[in-house]
Amino acid sequence: MSESPINARRSLLLATLAAMGASACCAGPLILLGLGISGSWIGNLSLMEPLRPYFIAITVIIFALAYRKLYRVKQDCDIDAPCADTTNIRKQRRVFWISLALAVLIITFPEYAPYLLE
Repeated sequence: MSESPINARRSLLLATLAAMGASACCAGPLILLGLGISGSWIGNLSLMEPLRPYFIAITVIIFALAYRKLYRVKQDCDIDAPCADTTNIRKQRRVFWISLALAVLIITFPEYAPYLLE
């Protein structure tokens, strides 16, 4: 049986959250300051910097599995199942590419953040 649309959405959400975790040390303080939230505790977010490579690896793995599920694995489903409707798979693929673009922006934030502060 194929994966339900809810599980596919859950895996894309997990990948996006992992990408956010990967950039929490760098993007977090800037976003909080942009929202007007400040305090000395914001500096503690840099403690997550050593975990950044692990979050990036988790993100890549989850997106690779989602790509495999959406493009490589043949969908076996019943006629009345949600996966039988081709519009659902197109929506899932669209959400996949939007989530991937968002994850790439979040992960690469430390590279372009200095240019935003100029």
